Amino acid sequence: MDISLGLPTTVPGVDGPRLLDFARRADRAGFAGLGVIDRLVYGNYESLIALAAAAAVTERVRLTSTVLLASYRGSAAILAKQLATIDHLSGGRLVVGLAVGDREDDFAVAGARFAERGRRLDAVVDELRAVWAGDELGPRPSPGGPPLLFGGHSDAAMRRAARCGSGWIAGGSSGTAYRQLIDRARQAWTAEGREGRLRTVSLSYVSLGPDGRERATEYLRRYYSYIGPKARMAASRAITTEDRLHEAVADYADAGCDELVLFPCTADPEQVDLIAKEVLS
Repeated sequence: MDISLGLPTTVPGVDGPRLLDFARRADRAGFAGLGVIDRLVYGNYESLIALAAAAAVTERVRLTSTVLLASYRGSAAILAKQLATIDHLSGGRLVVGLAVGDREDDFAVAGARFAERGRRLDAVVDELRAVWAGDELGPRPSPGGPPLLFGGHSDAAMRRAARCGSGWIAGGSSGTAYRQLIDRARQAWTAEGREGRLRTVSLSYVSLGPDGRERATEYLRRYYSYIGPKARMAASRAITTEDRLHEAVADYADAGCDELVLFPCTADPEQVDLIAKEVLS
């Protein structure tokens, strides 16, 4: 199983130098990739710009949107050009994770219709591929365009991954819950008549160090405040000890996960080294 690292683009206190230091350290340490979380109505860095910045200071790690909320973005042609540019600048290292999103305020601010987000995402995917296959809106990305992953736990999301993508990505969950989700995703893949193997990815939050639990609780309860009391549950699932991190990695690998993306709950670049020591050594 590949182990990747999330960039702290949504963590309070992040700044440009720290973000770039995160990316450089992750590249040197041997993580398989770097992921970014997408939000609009929040004090985070914009996902695609953050990936472009990471591309400039890294040489080998994959650069993945985990996930990009494409349904509220106004022009699929512009989005296609932005993604192709990152892929081209990085030497073909981009992986595009997409999902419909579940925050109505993001759509309201963007002037997009929340109720139509599923249909809109399907239309965006068709246009992305059409642009990447042509010559009018270069630069040209990797042949066939960047690989597409689709996120979400709903049946519709899993069918979309099976129909349109090369993989499926789950949000933060336990290894036990992931085992059940992955079975559903694979059933959808088979039902669509797809050949080969579905690539499976999941996210998990990590905060190591002496004040790891406090930092995780403060950050995640704030980040997930829009889901009300469930934010406390989301915060409680964060991995805050080395033993629990080892267990989680083993659980996800045993469940059949191909790539686990560990998202830090702090902007301190030292977190890269703490996590790498436990999962890459």
